[in-house]
Amino acid sequence: MIKALGAKIYAAWSDRRNKKWINNPLATQEKLFHDLIQEGRKTSFGKAHEFDKIKDIKSFREQVPVRDYEGLKEYIEKVLEGSSDVLWPGRPLYYAKSSGTTSGAKYIPITKASMPQHIRAAREALLNYIHKTGKTGIVNGKHIFVQGSPVLENLNGVSLGRLSGIVAHYVPAYLQKNRMPSWKTNCIEDWETKVDAIVEETHNEDMTIIGGIPSWVQMYFERLTSRTGKTIGELFPNFSLFVYGGVNFEPYRSVFENLIGRRPDSIEFYPASEGFFAYQDNQDDKGLLLLLDHGIYYEFIVASTFFDTHPTIHSLEEVALGTNYVMIISSSAGLWRYNIGDTIQFTSTAPYRVIVSGRIKHFISAFGEHVIVSEVEQALQQAVESDEGSVRIREFTVAPEINPSEGLPYHEWFIEFDSYPKDLNAFAARMDKFMQTKNIYYDDLITGKVLRPLEIREVVKDGFKNYMKSIGKLGGQNKVPRISDNRKIANALQDYLINKKA
Repeated sequence: MIKALGAKIYAAWSDRRNKKWINNPLATQEKLFHDLIQEGRKTSFGKAHEFDKIKDIKSFREQVPVRDYEGLKEYIEKVLEGSSDVLWPGRPLYYAKSSGTTSGAKYIPITKASMPQHIRAAREALLNYIHKTGKTGIVNGKHIFVQGSPVLENLNGVSLGRLSGIVAHYVPAYLQKNRMPSWKTNCIEDWETKVDAIVEETHNEDMTIIGGIPSWVQMYFERLTSRTGKTIGELFPNFSLFVYGGVNFEPYRSVFENLIGRRPDSIEFYPASEGFFAYQDNQDDKGLLLLLDHGIYYEFIVASTFFDTHPTIHSLEEVALGTNYVMIISSSAGLWRYNIGDTIQFTSTAPYRVIVSGRIKHFISAFGEHVIVSEVEQALQQAVESDEGSVRIREFTVAPEINPSEGLPYHEWFIEFDSYPKDLNAFAARMDKFMQTKNIYYDDLITGKVLRPLEIREVVKDGFKNYMKSIGKLGGQNKVPRISDNRKIANALQDYLINKKA
């Protein structure tokens, strides 16, 4: 009772504090920009890019080019070697290790200035939920975030690990008794062993908040159900909030509701090693509140122009609703005009809310169609909802088939079903029609008979899990890319099909 009352008071205070920047978004970003530049002047990067001459965003753009990890790598390597005052004053507190595309592992600096913003954002998201819904009961039960190991390595005097493992060190004292699983279990490296240990520790507990990447939480739920013979809702009657991030939850929703036996509230987070960018602040709105007062200055490039020689850069006040943007950040982690690789769309500008639409390098444009992640996710979801049965999708990915043995090329969908459509061919046809309505270029290619309609390949039970295990990426923050412009994943999945292609 006392803890619930305290949470309610704390949540109201947090809401008042946040309204100050939510109601003054442009001034907030302007001040943050100048604060960042002031700190950046003390660094090697700032001196090399003449930060002392930067007076406004125009001169900032003239002095500092947009970069991805590869473009910033020469500076990050100096940081990793132990140099101080390279990208941000002093040395980082941590390096967050994440998967790279062309460079293998990436090591993202987390500084004394940026680390508190990760924790602050997660805390504010939960407090916002309590304030908006009045549901304080979640603070009384046990909480679990299915995450990576908190065991950290040491690299030249700086701790190194996965972001989720680093964050595990910052659970506040007043929540330590609520936290699950035990530290010992959380340190288990083998994912399947870890999930089994979590099941043993939690199946008799009063769980109220459960969080993590949906695919791995699903594995946890299935192991719980197998262990106890009960639905998650029966096992945890007070479980009322699911917190997730990393992928779109909609393709998993029907599976989760079947496992749980009801629909709990949910909050979507948008965290990354580079920063905590947004969270869902309204249960009736799927848009995520863009965090403008959390150490990150934002710029945006229209995704379709991103690879142009001189694409137009947009500040916050210039963005339009529904346009696909590449998000560029400058932050208190010392990332300057950094392309994190994500694409987003604004759903609101009062306040500024976004949805994650995909990755700038994750698209299919083998024939000029430029299909993005959000389009395939929405088409699949519409097909599921339009089916008269109870279709449930466990996992999926899409790739182009450019050189089929016969007939026209097509988009190949690899889907692992938990529950099948009544007619798979009709389901695929509906999905293709939905894709045509989502993407006019795809529609032109289908109607112009450059492509034939999509085809579905049925993946065996646990096929995606076993594929991820085979490449050493089972569990933690790892996830299957929704779409690829090449056949690497598609070719590997041939070994996991119910009916292999002739």
